[in-house]
Amino acid sequence: MRAAAAAAAAGTALQGLFAVYKPPGIHWRAVRDTVERHLIKGLNSLQRPEPRQQICFQPTVSEKETGKELTLTVSQVPMLADHPLVSGPVFTELKIGVGDRLDMQSSGVFVLGVGYGTKLLRKWYNAHLTRAYTVTGLFGKATDDFSDAGKLIEKSTFDHVTREKLERIVSVIQGSNHKALLQWANLDLKTQESYELAVKGLIRPMNKSPPLITAVRCLRFEPPEFQLEIHCLHENQQYLRKVVHEIGLELKTTAVCSQVRRVRDGIFVLQDTLLRTQWDLPNIQRAILQAKQKVEAELHNSLAHLNTRADGERERI
Repeated sequence: MRAAAAAAAAGTALQGLFAVYKPPGIHWRAVRDTVERHLIKGLNSLQRPEPRQQICFQPTVSEKETGKELTLTVSQVPMLADHPLVSGPVFTELKIGVGDRLDMQSSGVFVLGVGYGTKLLRKWYNAHLTRAYTVTGLFGKATDDFSDAGKLIEKSTFDHVTREKLERIVSVIQGSNHKALLQWANLDLKTQESYELAVKGLIRPMNKSPPLITAVRCLRFEPPEFQLEIHCLHENQQYLRKVVHEIGLELKTTAVCSQVRRVRDGIFVLQDTLLRTQWDLPNIQRAILQAKQKVEAELHNSLAHLNTRADGERERI
């Protein structure tokens, strides 16, 4: 029996999306593999159905006046093929799909899918949902990979940098990215449609686009350290580190990124994530059920909006 069919037969409810917390310094593939091992262990620990019975003719010898007589007795015995020592574990593998990945240095919300959740991940990708990060930077140095763990290539002073100057640069970045977002979404900045979509948070590219920042603000300014909250589309974590580097250059200094932490992916936020001690069958089942309605609503609204926009584009053409 295939794993998915066995899971359904056992009533495990392993069908959908859930989020775990990925710690820094661990590869995303190791997270997925660990979750898979824990789920397989949990599924194999479930009580198995009673073994099937088979008819067996057992010979018996009885003493009679004429001597010993061999007779056959009909009985039911469990099928050896159903014994765990013969059949082995029911589950040996379980397909776990992954959403938007996090690199080794990054941490935070990491979406996974199991069962038909692996198909939902494709819809999740096509919905062009925004993700949010907290990004911590350090003024005063530059490295070859924009992170504080990279090879140091330059040091600089930063006494002239103020929170006001940082927020001014942040505002410029948000403004330029907003214009680019409207272009990729095929919207006119001055139209009522653009305003209404902006209010609803539904301004999204019609297709795959370069990384776009939808919102950014300064959370903390304690030189040499500062922290930003960045909402974005189609990004990767190296892009966010480069943003920190470019902010340093705009402020006539240098800066490196010391931490990238994803705090939201679509409807999943940090509070929804399962910690490493919770990567087991009962907790994952519970997380899938709790997220089910929110996931369906988010995908329905986002994909319906994009399909309506696409139809409108085709009519204009």
